[in-house]
Amino acid sequence: MTIVEISGFTKTYGTVMAVRDFSLAVEKGGIIALVGPDGAGKTTIFRGACGLITFDSGRISIAGLDVASEFDKIKSRLGYMPQNFSLYQDLSVEENLDFYAGLFGAGGDQLKRKKQVLYDFSGLGPFRRRRAGQLSGGMKQKLSLSCTLVHNPEVLILDEPTTGVDPVSRQQFWDILKDLRSQGSTLMVSTPYMDEVAMADRAVFVYGGKKLGEGTPRELAAQFRGRIYRLRAPLVAGQFDRLAALDGLGARRLGPSVYIYPRPDGRIEDFAAKMAALGVMPEMLEEVPPTLEDAFIQLMGK
Repeated sequence: MTIVEISGFTKTYGTVMAVRDFSLAVEKGGIIALVGPDGAGKTTIFRGACGLITFDSGRISIAGLDVASEFDKIKSRLGYMPQNFSLYQDLSVEENLDFYAGLFGAGGDQLKRKKQVLYDFSGLGPFRRRRAGQLSGGMKQKLSLSCTLVHNPEVLILDEPTTGVDPVSRQQFWDILKDLRSQGSTLMVSTPYMDEVAMADRAVFVYGGKKLGEGTPRELAAQFRGRIYRLRAPLVAGQFDRLAALDGLGARRLGPSVYIYPRPDGRIEDFAAKMAALGVMPEMLEEVPPTLEDAFIQLMGK
């Protein structure tokens, strides 16, 4: 069952086209990730889905209700966590939860039970009286998510919720998101991290305000065309630049490793003599499977 539907969404800011003819259908229950660099259009898409901006053309609906004309009926079904969530730094964890609950008319025993659930799954219970401004970055993100969840929304839209958070807290945050999915929630999450995309059920590559690809993480990685080789040995100074300059051959550093990308219609054997002249011998190469990042960079280049 489709719970979020975006059709032909287009938005410009002056002379800049932020999003162009973007369409997406999100099935109920599950996590869909929007991935792309800064300026790709992810935030604009989310702001449009949350009724925060007007748009030039297209239609967005949530649970069959039109965002542009029926948003009052949608608000209680929707939870939105922007990149810079406005926690009240001088209020405690519990006071922030009470405030956001009040915006949706939640209170009494129902709110008391909900807060306990939120404390249990976020791990914030021992810190309920601590001021938000004194929380770590990861704990602030958990509090932000808890405030977004306090009114039991059906659909959660989270805009780069783990940017700037340490790796351990990022993993804990995604563990929480997967728990929400198991409870039937629908989550739309934007992220610049490919390891987070791999944890989603489906993903969308976004660049320049357009959709480059959509599918499961496995399907998206499989869209890569060509072969990839990893060098088993390190390169000496200047060797990488000369290798990368070979016509028809791409080279990229990822951490301590160097990866080589022959053009899709070429073979690594065609470059054997030129690579040997640079000190790169065939036994130094190991073929590796393409990753999500490889597929995204290739699609972005097109």
